[in-house]
Amino acid sequence: MLDHALELPLAPDGVDPERIPYRTLPTGARMPAIGLGTFGSDHYDADTIAQGVLTAAEVGYRHFDCAAVYGNESHIGASLEAIQRAGVARDEMFITSKLWNDSHGEEEVLPACRRSLDDLRLDALDMYLVHWPFPNYHPPHCDVDSRSPDARPFILEEFMDTWAGMEALVKEGVVRHIGTSNMTRAKLELVLPHTTIRPSFNEMEVHPTFQQRDLVSYIKSEGMIPIGFSPLGSPNRPERDKTEADLVDMEDPIIVEIARAHHVHPAAICLKWAHQNGIIPIPLSTKERNLRSNYEAIHTDPLTEEELTRLKEVEANNRLIKGQVFLWEGATGWEDLWDEDGIIAR
Repeated sequence: MLDHALELPLAPDGVDPERIPYRTLPTGARMPAIGLGTFGSDHYDADTIAQGVLTAAEVGYRHFDCAAVYGNESHIGASLEAIQRAGVARDEMFITSKLWNDSHGEEEVLPACRRSLDDLRLDALDMYLVHWPFPNYHPPHCDVDSRSPDARPFILEEFMDTWAGMEALVKEGVVRHIGTSNMTRAKLELVLPHTTIRPSFNEMEVHPTFQQRDLVSYIKSEGMIPIGFSPLGSPNRPERDKTEADLVDMEDPIIVEIARAHHVHPAAICLKWAHQNGIIPIPLSTKERNLRSNYEAIHTDPLTEEELTRLKEVEANNRLIKGQVFLWEGATGWEDLWDEDGIIAR
């Protein structure tokens, strides 16, 4: 239930969306260089996320990153409808959803997409991603040891069947851009030569202690845009993804020191770092103060070249979203999902 009147197109203390940098896509579409993530994880219910979308729009956000599996698209749809009623035109927004793992296969893609469109109360999506590169899924709120008996490793032929369904969405006019998520370089190197419509984006975990420089560089070299989830180090990730060895980006001494020099929270340094490395971050927050500071971080007081060089030292291969629940029988560990040696696990 939406519980306050919107102050749109912009609240008095909001940030003019035109001050936010945009990426212009080959289609001519403009994509704001920061978005709002909407994965509530174990911490935020659907109503809270939907209210956060409204607050974010008042602050100035126009880019919203959604997914069917988050279980909140129908609530977010009510917010998007309210935002448009309050004066924000649909073409001023950039809205993403994602194909969940239980709908892989060419014939399943369009029905899944239409469900998201109906829930989000939209005629078309600006971006639709294949959420994971294999059809392995798990029940909501399962523990880290949960495994689907039908899980299997990446199979190129199966993925390309799903990708054919994605390409059909563009031809149908219900999706403007398509892309991948949680892909590795090894998988993309197999997939890209077989595409008719190439992915415009890859959404991936990336933050200062997990910079994925090789993958980011490769994605850019292929004309794709990297979108960074967990750009602050994912403090609200599911409990099943947490281990004692995990590092906390916003407590890193170098990040803290640079934040003090800029008189900002360490979160702002993480977002400036992403933006200045050509990554579009999609942090989640539902609090107006944090939404505003995140939004302002990417267009004010940039990091110096010296600071960017120092932040390279923060890299620690600190993957936080390990994905254990997507493993298949015979897999040796979560590392098998990520092709860390450049070889796709079978």
